[in-house]
Amino acid sequence: MNATNQCAEMELLIQADIDGELRAAEAVSITAHRATCAHCEQTYRQLMDLKQSLRNELERHTASADFRALLQRKIAAETKAATPVKSNPVIKLPNKANTWYKRSISTFGAGAALAAGLAFFIVSPAQEPLLDAVVAEHIRSLQPGHLLDVESNDQHNVKPWFDGRLDFAPPVRNFSAQGFPLAGGRLDYLNGREVAALVYLRGKHSINLFVWPEAAEKSTLSASEFQVRNGYNSYRWHQSGMAMWIVSDLNQSELSDFVKLWDSTKL
Repeated sequence: MNATNQCAEMELLIQADIDGELRAAEAVSITAHRATCAHCEQTYRQLMDLKQSLRNELERHTASADFRALLQRKIAAETKAATPVKSNPVIKLPNKANTWYKRSISTFGAGAALAAGLAFFIVSPAQEPLLDAVVAEHIRSLQPGHLLDVESNDQHNVKPWFDGRLDFAPPVRNFSAQGFPLAGGRLDYLNGREVAALVYLRGKHSINLFVWPEAAEKSTLSASEFQVRNGYNSYRWHQSGMAMWIVSDLNQSELSDFVKLWDSTKL
């Protein structure tokens, strides 16, 4: 398969990955491909920006029951009439990644993509696209050479490294004495912007802590919130005007201890 055809099929899988439809092993394959393909990485970022934008709009505008019912009928009709999408020979495309996904990607930036994204959020308001992105970036960071841009267990080396690379100063702490040593940090891209990714260790487990400025009043979160996606555990919370989001394969109890350490630290 040549590169053009491979990327065309990968775009379908990227959409499925963003929607949380892939198993962990499949998601790893997608992130590994994105790490070496600028085209697919750009597609991923554009789709994430679109979904976040649509979600923000829907938080301000609630669709009527009649409109929801109409959209559901149209989607059901299109799904019934759709031709099955040929799956990747290695990674099987989930059933939900059907024809209307393909049209939304191939005409990205046009009305069809907007309609497809809008329908997705109205029909599935509980979906967490940002959680999908956070977990995907965690998985991507585990690929060789992607975990750290600056490697140091000294917060006084890591924090200044972000100066001039971000438009905010991320808080950096080292909890070596409590069993969570700092490994370093890197730049990452989430929520439509560049963010700080701080990396901590717990035994053989890596913990990604994503940080970016976000006022607490913009979120429905009043305390830390635990979530699971594709076998990875995560907590998110707000602290001193910063959105804080950790992801790891570490168990919930130990991740909760890590959150408590941050919660007890003045930023």
